[in-house]
Amino acid sequence: MDDCLFCKIANGQIPSRKVHEDDELLAFHDIHPARPVHLLVIPKHHIASLATATDADAPVLGRMLVIAHRLASEQGSPDGFRLIINSGRIGHQEVQHLHAHIVGGPEPVGPMLKRI
Repeated sequence: MDDCLFCKIANGQIPSRKVHEDDELLAFHDIHPARPVHLLVIPKHHIASLATATDADAPVLGRMLVIAHRLASEQGSPDGFRLIINSGRIGHQEVQHLHAHIVGGPEPVGPMLKRI
């Protein structure tokens, strides 16, 4: 997609602080980190969200999950991390390109959800 921020990052049109790159995935530091470790993992090909993912996307989605622990450990969160995928308006997805946040560091991340 020509106007997609993450497609531009994946294509090298916009610089990023990469921590992993292969034929299918790119992982880089979030520009506004919420925790000491805050990385984004994206598929290089455009998938708008989990809501638009298909069975054909399953291998790359699985690789995103598998690589998360290694990246979290290498970047300073070896004792655990949170993996977050926001999807759609209700999920507060800000960039319309599927991405997973790896969030962690030396201290616990905190409660997952507030009770309503």
